[in-house]
This record gives sequence, structure tokens and C-alpha cells, in this order.
Amino acid sequence: MSSVSYHISNLLEKMTSTDKDFRFMATNDLMLELQKDSIKLDEDSERKVVSMLLKLLEDKNGEVQNLAVRCLAPLVSKVKEPQVETMVDTLCSNMMSDKEPLRDISSMGLKTVIAELPLSSSGLTLTAGVCKKITSQLIGAMGKQEDVSVQLEALDILSDMLGRLSGALVGFHSSLLSSLLPQLTSSRMAVRKRSILALGQLVPCCSPSLFSQLTEHLLTELSKAPPTSMTRTYIQCLATISRQGGHRVGEHLEKLIPMVVKFTGVEDDELREYCFQAFEAFIRRCPKEMSPHVATVTQLCLKFMTFDPNYNYDEDEIEDEDSMDIEDDLDEESDDEYSDDDDMSWKVRRSSIKCLEALISTRRDLLLSFYSSICPALLARFKEREENVRADVFAAFSTLLRQTRAGSSHHGNIMAGSDSGVSREEEPVVAMLKTQVPVIVKALHRQLKEKSIKSRQGCFCLLTELAHTVPGALEQHIPALIPGIVFSLTDKSTSSTMRIDALSFFHVLLLTHPPQAFQPHMQVLLPPVVACVEDTFYKITSEALLVTQQLVRVMRPQGQNATVEGFDPKPFVKEVFSVTLKRLKATDIDQEVKERAISCMGHMVCHLGDHLGSEVQGVLAILLERLKNEITRLTAVRTITLVSASPLKIDLSSILPDALSVLGSFLRKNQRALKLCTLACLTALLSHHTASIKPAALEPVLSELPALVDESDMHVSQVSVSLLTCLAKACPSSLAKISSSVLSGVLRLVHSPLLQGGALSAILDFLQALVLTKTSNMGFSQLLKALMAPFQSSQCSVDGSILHRQSFLSVARCVAALCSSCPKETPGTVTSLLQEVKKPGSPESARVLALLCLGEVGRNSSLGGNKEVQGVILEAISSTNEEVKTAASCALGSMAVGSLNDYLPFLLKEISSQPRRQYLLLHSLKEVISASPASSLSSHVESIWSLLFQHCECQEEGTRNLVAECLGKLTLVNAEQLLPRLKQQLKAGSPLARSTVVTAVKFTIIDQPAPIDLLLKDCIGDFLKTLQDNDINVRRVALVMFNSAAHNKPSLIRGLLATVLPHLYKETQIRKDLIREVEMGPFKHTVDDGLDVRKAAFECMYTLLDSCLEGLDVLQFLDHVEEGLKDHYDIRMLTFLMLARLASLCPAAVLQRLDRLIEPLKATCTTKVKAGSVKQEFEKQEELRRSAMRAVAALLAIPEVERSPSMADFANQIRTNADMASIYQSVQGGEGGGFGPAESMDIS
Repeated sequence: MSSVSYHISNLLEKMTSTDKDFRFMATNDLMLELQKDSIKLDEDSERKVVSMLLKLLEDKNGEVQNLAVRCLAPLVSKVKEPQVETMVDTLCSNMMSDKEPLRDISSMGLKTVIAELPLSSSGLTLTAGVCKKITSQLIGAMGKQEDVSVQLEALDILSDMLGRLSGALVGFHSSLLSSLLPQLTSSRMAVRKRSILALGQLVPCCSPSLFSQLTEHLLTELSKAPPTSMTRTYIQCLATISRQGGHRVGEHLEKLIPMVVKFTGVEDDELREYCFQAFEAFIRRCPKEMSPHVATVTQLCLKFMTFDPNYNYDEDEIEDEDSMDIEDDLDEESDDEYSDDDDMSWKVRRSSIKCLEALISTRRDLLLSFYSSICPALLARFKEREENVRADVFAAFSTLLRQTRAGSSHHGNIMAGSDSGVSREEEPVVAMLKTQVPVIVKALHRQLKEKSIKSRQGCFCLLTELAHTVPGALEQHIPALIPGIVFSLTDKSTSSTMRIDALSFFHVLLLTHPPQAFQPHMQVLLPPVVACVEDTFYKITSEALLVTQQLVRVMRPQGQNATVEGFDPKPFVKEVFSVTLKRLKATDIDQEVKERAISCMGHMVCHLGDHLGSEVQGVLAILLERLKNEITRLTAVRTITLVSASPLKIDLSSILPDALSVLGSFLRKNQRALKLCTLACLTALLSHHTASIKPAALEPVLSELPALVDESDMHVSQVSVSLLTCLAKACPSSLAKISSSVLSGVLRLVHSPLLQGGALSAILDFLQALVLTKTSNMGFSQLLKALMAPFQSSQCSVDGSILHRQSFLSVARCVAALCSSCPKETPGTVTSLLQEVKKPGSPESARVLALLCLGEVGRNSSLGGNKEVQGVILEAISSTNEEVKTAASCALGSMAVGSLNDYLPFLLKEISSQPRRQYLLLHSLKEVISASPASSLSSHVESIWSLLFQHCECQEEGTRNLVAECLGKLTLVNAEQLLPRLKQQLKAGSPLARSTVVTAVKFTIIDQPAPIDLLLKDCIGDFLKTLQDNDINVRRVALVMFNSAAHNKPSLIRGLLATVLPHLYKETQIRKDLIREVEMGPFKHTVDDGLDVRKAAFECMYTLLDSCLEGLDVLQFLDHVEEGLKDHYDIRMLTFLMLARLASLCPAAVLQRLDRLIEPLKATCTTKVKAGSVKQEFEKQEELRRSAMRAVAALLAIPEVERSPSMADFANQIRTNADMASIYQSVQGGEGGGFGPAESMDIS
């Protein structure tokens, strides 16, 4: 300790030296000491250091002064409160000094101290104390009207302090407001501007009453019609507090809007600009409250976006193509007469266009009306003369296009089901846009040749958006666009970024339009692109190679011969080839250029190999070199795959042996992408070049394959098995060498519970190919035995682990695949399977498997003539063993799919006559309806329909659900006739029948596009009326059906949200009349019959967040989320997830409700379970707390959220409470911190 004091006192002594260098070095050393965490100062040293540094702030040397200021930062956290207060007092009094240098350095010092004051609860008392001191002094300084620079510094420091520490200043808010408001009338512009900034920092955290006071003050002042300069200040202040205070302005808008509208009529350009900035802030911060005023604001924007009183746009000049040169001459002449410096009208135009952009980006629901009102107006402004304003016009139009695209493809979640309904619904917008395309191109194509780079970049960005939004729409206009593209690529004065933009637009254009559109223009297009490939800047080269690759595909689109459509690529091949080859050979170039050169050359060989003649072999040799290089190997593998599959049948024999050896070694590498690409490449080589491959060359590959067939990576296994299938067809002799090791891996996969989908299909193909190779020890009977062996023992296990249900189904599919490859073996197999089922001593697993195999074999080849089969299956359905019964019902369904006429009447008769087996037989019927083609089912529809309706009021819910699923899937067979009949049943039946019908509708909504969608769209509203049903169970299933529609096909329900949401929200409320007490012995237990309905309602709300966000009134939605935060455990878990989702999707609305949302979160995080509770209670509470903490973490991720006093307080509580802090840390760190897919709820 003493050594530190000694060292510090030494430094302090040097600081008093007369030599400025000594003082500088000593101060620098002190700063380094203070920055060490370990340093501890005693009270005497603290005092000396502080007084010395404050003295040095008045040093004659500027560098020493600056260092002294920098020392203050680490010093704040190292000294005790009295010393910090001493520093602050001195700095504040110096700040009001008459000496300007001292004043400047002191205000820098104060800002440094403020930036370092601790926010943690342990340092809050210090922070609060210091803030009070500074604030009272600053308020005094602001009152000093005679010295403006003191005022300016005081306002600046105040803004800093409010921005960082507003929570500590709550007590001063009203006095700050009353001292800031008079500054708005200061005669000095700078004082007014800084006062506005300080008010902006005060707004987010002040109380609602203060906010109202400030707004009322501004309204009162504005209503007095002050001079224009003052009005500007007040309107600017309005815009700032709206931007900073967000939603709070909402409740005052009714009074504010007419006032601001009135001032747009004043002849003052700057005032108008501020008015539109205020409108923009209102629109972005309070979109809901602005709804009634949208029309007014839009009208004003449209009026003033053309406001250019000092310039006459000659309409004829727009029409006349050649007038550009004349216009340039006119400009040169008129420059002398009139200066644009005095003209501020461009600011009005710019602010009104930005206001329109805010409207477009916040109100996607009004998109259609924007196309009729805003779109033509923006198009007309493409001729804007002021470059900056024109850039904003382009930006606003690009926003319109982005919103259109977001609307038409809607949310990634629904991409699988971006059904005809969605596209049909969004079509009017896209259709309107398509009609505008000629106008857009006409307005832009000449600007593409302008000197202004900013304009050209804006044009290219806009055109790129357009090509993405309506692919193919520019096809007719390509001749008009080409000169502009070529100009930007060849113009000597063009910057490199401009060229890159032009190339990237050209690339998008080539991708989104058919090749025929470009072929006639090849002569013009190719030279500038080729020149760009030769450019010295690697980014241009790289982009140009991408374009060249697309142009190669345009020269000869795949699958067409060279002569088709009369386009001959021959004249262009040589120049493209030579520049690409030059880049391909170069080794001292950028990685990206290397990769794109390889890819581009691959496309040339693939599409134009026959024009390259002897050059091809040289290129292949280079590709082989690149394949051996670790940096370029992945691209080289992809390129060889492309070349090998070329319809031109390129001869690869020169590189095949070496390539196969290198590719084999890649299968050992740990890089998954490389493995997958290599397997795809090998499959392509085997498929297209079998004749050139010698069996010996395959050795390196064969040895690596068995290890890849493993359940740890199903996708790699799937691609490996597909390669083995190719091998079985192309080189059966090679496969025989590794067949035993490969087969054991394949069988392990077949018996794995993870096998399904693509991997299972690949294995079925492989087994069929394998059995046809007639390899010894790989015949039908050996494969069958190997597949079924594990199921024969009563233990039924593979490698000691019990077999999963999925593996029974996989093996059954494999057996059926083998039978379909060897039809002669089928009858014998069926007989032995029947024996297995009938044999009394067979273990359960063997009987279950035999039944499933019979079903799958029957699905592929009719077993209708075999009476024995029916008897055996019926007997099995009556078995006492549950597994056998279930397997028999699956088998019966599968066989009926194979021979409908034999089995279906029999099945329907059994369902009617055997009530005890009904459930299992309905399972069979479900399989028949799901898997049979509509054409073969249509003759049986009536009999199935009437049978199902006989059972739709069954008391057993499981049976009813099965009947509903059958009904739903049957409706898909003939929707036009059956859907209206389902609707009829709603009116007729009992509550049970209604619930069955509504559940049936759920099963008609599938996530793929289907013909029923258009019919459903018209009548789903009638089915959703059951949300108002008297029966609680009908309401619950109606909610489940609504949830399914919102998840799989949002387009069905988007138009109905206004009518459905009130009923949905009604179901989220706790109903006392549904809560009852049940006596269980000495205990009373509360049962809530409404819980399931509430849960279903909240699940619907969660789904709507993902699929129909723009149709929701988020604030109303949040009211119900808030109720859910206090509900039952399951519902709270759901609402925490919703809150986290909302925090990222609509932060502004969440901030508006923040104070009300924090209370229930705080309650959950701080609740403790009673000491004597059971283990489950503790686990439940822990899970609730973690879930709540995830929601809190999502809230804390919203920018500026801690400006809310209640949130800042809660955040502090979490930091200081060890238990809560550890949960918060684990939620942030251990689970990714973000709220990605892992956080979303599975509702599929």
C-alpha cells in the first residue's frame, strides 16, 4: 500500500515541475496507474491526486490539460464520494468562468465524469449525489442570459447527463423542464437547438404528467401565432419529442395534427420542412393513432413533393428523347442569372418524400391505395432536378417495392404453403405494379446515362428491387435498359462502386428473365463485361465473372441444341474463353475471383464444350490442379459435378483416375459441405461416365463409403446410399467387394428409429438395385432374412437396444420394395408371413412385423384374391395384444389401398357390425382415404360418407377425432360437392356432431396448395362462426381449427380477422362460472373447465404473431397478453414466449405498455415456492422463472428500454440479486442469448 502512495506522490511532485515534458510524462504515468484494476488509494493520496489534476486543468500546455481530462475517467471509480463531489464542484465553477479555454476544458472534464458515473446499484447513491450537484449548477448556468457560450456548454452537458443517467435525475425533471422551456425563446438559434436536444433526452423517462405539460406548453405557444422563426423552433421541438418519446405523443395527436397542418400553409420553406419531419415522426412512432390522419398527411405530401416554385419542368422535354443535350446547354446559360443557393424548396420536397416513405413502410395494410395515390406521384418525380431529393424519391419507391414483395411472398414460415390463395389475394398489388413497369422504365432508362453517379446508383437499386419483386416483368424493356448498363460499365469517369452496382443489377436481370430476351443483344453486352473481367480491381472482376457465367447460359440454355432459335454462340466463345482462362490460370489473385473463375469456366465447358475443341483437356487439367488445392477444392468439386452432367458428354477420361483418388480422400475429411458435394460429384460421374471408369480407379472411393452410412448424420447417409445405388447399377462387381460392410451399415440404418423420408426412399432404391445385381450372398432370401432377423427373438433388439416402432415400419417398407423387384418371390413371402402371424409360438415382435409387411406388400401388389389373408387379419384385430391389434389395423388399411374393390366394402361392413373393433377399423379406413388416389375412391365416397356420419356423435372423443380426420380427408377427394354438405351438418347436429364437423375442416387445411383452398376461403367464415357456439368443447375445436388455418394457410383467414378476433380475445378471459371445487378425501381441489379453451386461444394468438401480424392491433393484442401473464402455468409459459416475440417484432408497442407488463414478470421472477412443496412444484416454478427471464432479456434487447424508470429499476434488481442474476446469465449465455428458432413454440 505504502509503495503505491510513494509512487503516486513521486508522480505528483513531477507534475509541479516547470518543464512541460515532465508534467506531461508524469500525468501520462498517473493515467496508466489509475487504469490498473489493482490500484487502491488511501484518503490522503485521493485528495492530493484530485486537487493536482484539477490544477493541471488550468495548465498552460494544452496537451497536459487534455491528459488531465483523460485521467478523470478512471479516477471516478477509484476515489470516494466526497472527492468526486469536489471534482464536480470545481469543474462546474470553472465552466462558468470568463476564460474560454478553462471553460472548454472544464466542460470536457464534466462530460468525462458523467460518462464514468456507475450505473450499478452499489454506485447509485454516488451517482444520484453527483447528478444533483451538477444539475443544480447547470440550471443556474442556463439562466445566465448574458453569456451564450456558458449556456451552450450547460445545455450540452445536460443532454449528455439526461441521455445516460435520467433515472438518477427523476427529482429534477420538473425543474429541468421549467428551466429548459424559456430557452426555446432565446434569441440565439444555437441555444434553441441545444435546448430541443436536451428536451428530447428528457422526454423518454419523464412522467406522463410532465410530458403532457411540455406538449400543452408547445400547443399554447403555437396557438399564439408566434413569429415564423419561433414557430420553426416549436415545430422542430415537436418532431424531436415525438421521435424520442414515441407512443406518448399518441394521446395528444388530435390537437397537434391540425396545428401542424395549419403551419404547412405558411410561406416558409424551413418551417414546412420541420412540419413534414414532425409528421414523419408521428407516423413512425404512433402508426395506430395516426390512422384517422393518414389521408390528410398523404394529400399534403403529394402537394409539396412537387413544390418547386423557382423552376419550370418542361413537360415536352420529358417526351422528347433528344432534348437532354439542349437541357444541358440551357443549364449552363442560366447558371449566371439565378443561383440555387437561395432556393430552399428542395428541403420541403425531400421532407415530404421521406414522410411518404415512412407511411409506406409502416402501413402495409394500405398498400393497394398507395399504388393508386402515391405510386404515380413518385413516378412523376423521377425527373426531380435536385440530386439528393431524387435519391430520396428512388429510396421511397424501393420501399414500396419491398413492401409489395413482403406482401406477396409473405413470411418465411408459410413459404411451404404460399398457396394459390396467398398469391391470389396479393395479386391486385402486383398487377397494379406490372401496369406501371413501362412508366418506370421510361422514367429511368435515360437517367441511367446521366453523369450523376448518385442518380445512377439509385436507378440500379430501384431496378434490382423491381426485378426481384416481379421477376420477368422487364423482359419487354431490356432493349431500353441495355444502353444504360453498358454506359455505366464503359464510362471512363465511372467509379468502381458504380460498376459493381451495374454488374450486380445485370446479374439479377439475367437470373430473373428468360435467355431469349438477351440473345439478340449479345454483340453489345459481351465486350464491356469481358473488359470488366480484365479489370485490376478484384471486386469488379469477381462480379463480372458472375455475370459472364450467366451470359454463357444465355448463349446456349441447357437442354437446347446450338441451332435452336437461330442463335449461334460461336462468334462470342473465343473472347469469353480467353479472359476466363487467364483468370483461371492466375494463382496470385483474390480467393473470390479464383472460385468464380473456376465456376465460370465450368459453365463454359458444360454449355459450350463442343465449341472449345482441344482447349477442353487443358481446362480439365487445371480443374484437377484446383481440386488438389485446399482453398479451391470445394468449388472445383461443384464444377466437376456440373461438367460431368453436361448434355454435351464431355470426355473426362484424362482426369478420371486422379480425380477419383482425390475425391475418395475428401470423404475422410471432417468438412461436411465438402463430403456432401463430393458424394454428389461421384454420383454424377458414375451416372454419366460409367464406361470411362475402370474398377481399379474406384478403390479409393469404395474403401471410404461404408463409414459414411451411419445414423449420426442422416443426410450424408442418404446421399451415400444414393451413390451406392448408382454403383449397384453401374459397377455391380465393385459393389460386391464392399457389400457385406455396406450392408451391415444399411441394415443398422433400417433398424434405426431416426430413419424416415428421403433417407428411407434412398435405402428402398438401393435394396431394389442390389437384389437385381444377382450378387452371390445378396439374393432376395438373404436380404429378407437379414432384415427380419432381429425381430424373431422374444428380446427383439439390435446391439442390445430395444427396437423402436419406426424400425418395424421401415423394415416393412423394405420387404415390400424387395417383393416389387422380384414379383416371383411375392406369393412365397406372403405365405411365410401368414404362417408367422398364425404360429402360436411367434414372439410379439415377429407377428407385428409380419402383419406390417403383409400390409406394405398388399399396398404394392393386390392381395385381393387371397381369402386367407382377410381371415388372418380379422383374427389379429381381435387379438388381446394391443401391438398386434394396431399392426393388423394398419395392415388392413394398406391392403385396402392396394385392392380397393375387394377390401373397402368388407371394411365398411365390419365398421358397422363390430362396435368393439370400431376404433381400429376406422384407423384402417383413414389409411385408405389418405393413401388412395381420388379417382379410385370416388365411386365409394357416398357409402363412406354416410357411414362416418353415423358415428360422428360417438361419446368416445378418440373415435370422434378419427371420424373427423376421415371426413376431412374424404372432403379433399371431391371438395366441390362435399364441403357444402359439411357446412349443412353444422346446422343440424348435436354439439358432438358440430365439434366433429369443425375438426374435419381442420384436416382439409393442408400446408401444400390444394384445389379446395378457393372453396374453403369462401366458406371458412361459416365454420368459424362456431367460435360463438354455446358448447365450450365446440368453441375449443373451432379455435384449434382456426390455429391450423393461421399456421398452414394464413391467406384463408386474413380477411376475417376483424370479425374473428373479438371472439378469440373473449376466450382468453378467465371465467369464474367454469371453475369448480372437487373434494378428494380431506382435500379440496380446484378444477378449471375453461383452461383448455383459454390455452387454445393463446396458442392461436401466438400463431397469428407469425402469420398475420399486419392484421393485428398490437396494443389490443398486448392487453390480452398482459392478462395471460397472470394466468395458469401453461398459459404464462405461452405468454412469456409471445412477449419475447413481440419485443423483436413490435418494440414500439411493447414500450408503450412496458410499465404494465413488468409487474407480472417481476412477480414471477421473485416468487418462491413454499418450503414443504413437492419436487414438481419446484421444477415448475424454476421453469416459469427461466421463461419469464427470457422475456425480460428480450425486453432488455430493445434499444433505450432502460429509460423507463420501472424497467431500469427491475434491471437493477436483477443485477443485484445473485439468484436472479444467475438465471439471467444462463438464459443469455447458455441458450444463445438471442431468440432464434429454438425459442419458438412447436405448433405444427
